[in-house]
Amino acid sequence: MKIKGVHLKVKNFIMLLVAGVVNAVGVTLLLLPLNFYDSGMSGISMLITQLVIKNAGYNLQLFIPLIALNLPVFLFAMKKQGIEFTVYSLFAIAVYSLTSLLFQSEFVFRSLADMIARGFSPIGGTDKLICAAFGGLLSGIGSGLAIRYGGTMDGMESLAVMFAKRINLSVGNFVLIFNVFLYIIIGILAFFGAVPGVTETRDFLPALYSIVAYFVASKAVDFISDGLDQAKGALIITSKYSHVCRTLSEEFGRGLTVIDGKGYYSQSEKQIIYCVINRFQVAKLREVVSRCDPVAFVTLMDITDVIGTSIKYSRINEKILKQKRAEKAINGEVTEEPIRKYDNDEEP
Repeated sequence: MKIKGVHLKVKNFIMLLVAGVVNAVGVTLLLLPLNFYDSGMSGISMLITQLVIKNAGYNLQLFIPLIALNLPVFLFAMKKQGIEFTVYSLFAIAVYSLTSLLFQSEFVFRSLADMIARGFSPIGGTDKLICAAFGGLLSGIGSGLAIRYGGTMDGMESLAVMFAKRINLSVGNFVLIFNVFLYIIIGILAFFGAVPGVTETRDFLPALYSIVAYFVASKAVDFISDGLDQAKGALIITSKYSHVCRTLSEEFGRGLTVIDGKGYYSQSEKQIIYCVINRFQVAKLREVVSRCDPVAFVTLMDITDVIGTSIKYSRINEKILKQKRAEKAINGEVTEEPIRKYDNDEEP
């Protein structure tokens, strides 16, 4: 799909549709009934809704402040964030808002609307910890999917991108500080009975459970947006690179990259082997490298996403390599053939 040179993908819209529905389920069916609060603009919208219901007696629907707060932010950020990001984000917010409206509508889901109004979660009942934890989880999954597919579920991230550097803060710290202030305000209002969900003794429970939801949501956002296929990048500095490369290639069925290096103090020539493995193969890599070169220097780093090639173990290559090793063992052959320097996007 193209709009004046802007490339919009149908797949992204489908995933953003899923993200908006999932986010609405977490917020509307788990957090909102027990008067817990999401983070960012969504949390402010929920707070406005609860304040109006508690103090004015008017049943304000959540979708109204959601759209009223997020729409100006995304339009304001369009120049800096780009049209694609703005379109995707507005679509995700629209799905989130519409789904929340449907869940609270007495004409569409009457039973759900009655439960929410009575402070009873259709999913978690009245169990506060379950509602906070799983509400945060679903909210985080929705937000993570939105980020992964080109948009965002909350205008606060856009504000953070625009203003964080001006006050010498990272985007993450900007959002964190904002949410800390939000939950402090919620705690104060809850203590003085200005919002629903407080006991007769007045406490900070709505704010505390909201922090639990935010913590779970932040972890879910990182997990989803950074990549489901968590990988490890390994840098191996060894003087026996030929033997190490051959063994790693046979054991893992993957390609490797060899980089020429030089020791600073010894001035000796060394080779640096770079490979990408999944997190379940770390122990095996350690064992293989230690067996080939006990004094090799190995560093491991987290890789949040891989583009262009899969890091999954190739079962086909594994089978072929095992067959080759078995045949050579039967024939009594010694596998000392010169090692080929494979690139990471090649199969050995």
